[in-house]
Amino acid sequence: MLESFIILFIVAADQITKYIAVQYLKPLRTVPVLEGIFSLSYVENSGAAFGILQNQRWFLILLPALIIAAIIVYLVIHRNESLLFRICLAVILGGAFGNLIDRIFLGFVVDMFQATFIEFPVFNVADIAVVCGTIVLALLLLLQGKTDIRDNKSGDNDTKDEVSGEAI
Repeated sequence: MLESFIILFIVAADQITKYIAVQYLKPLRTVPVLEGIFSLSYVENSGAAFGILQNQRWFLILLPALIIAAIIVYLVIHRNESLLFRICLAVILGGAFGNLIDRIFLGFVVDMFQATFIEFPVFNVADIAVVCGTIVLALLLLLQGKTDIRDNKSGDNDTKDEVSGEAI
């Protein structure tokens, strides 16, 4: 239930900001918010991250659709996963759905946030959700792996001292 709310919230936030960008930002193209640091810039991205796979619309619809389906099936089957793990997957799904909606109905993704202090692609709310969800998920998996390793070492009674070879 929580996952559904998160997905819907992110999709709504993404689509509302894209609607506003199309209505008000598209005619202006770029509006500096913090000079030399951040701008709002209307961009129609027909590729994937960093502009790769330009004009590969069907591939960029089918691949995310398959990944979305796989994540949904995983969430349904693994209802006992940790709450944080499920939240991360829901955040990623919300972002994936947001960009998939654009690709299906527009043939491109609307981007509008631009960090002008570095050379970085223009992005949107869906992109932020996918990246943040993925980073937190990766950290969670890394920390979970380290915890599992520590738990196995401390719970293993048959460990031997590496120097003497004797059981500890």
